[in-house]
Amino acid sequence: MVGQFNITGALTQELIPAGSNKKVSSIWLTNIHASDAVTVDLYIEKKLTGKFYFLNSQSIANANYLFLENMNFNNRSGEFGLYIKLNAADSAVDVIIR
Repeated sequence: MVGQFNITGALTQELIPAGSNKKVSSIWLTNIHASDAVTVDLYIEKKLTGKFYFLNSQSIANANYLFLENMNFNNRSGEFGLYIKLNAADSAVDVIIR
């Protein structure tokens, strides 16, 4: 397992730093907000290269999940970092990266 995260709020958060040499095969995103849907941006970014989105403004209903498989993402040294941004200050998701 690469990591488990509890993400809250509308600030961009780094899930995997660039150069940490992690291989990602799948990502689970579970909306844990009590009543509202959450909108998720999930992307990789490299300085001077830009952002490349896996999810752009993807809505996940409350108490539901989204499973991304066959990712085949590797962030070797000097490559991309993985980032997430939620839509609202009270948004909340659990993230499991394998």
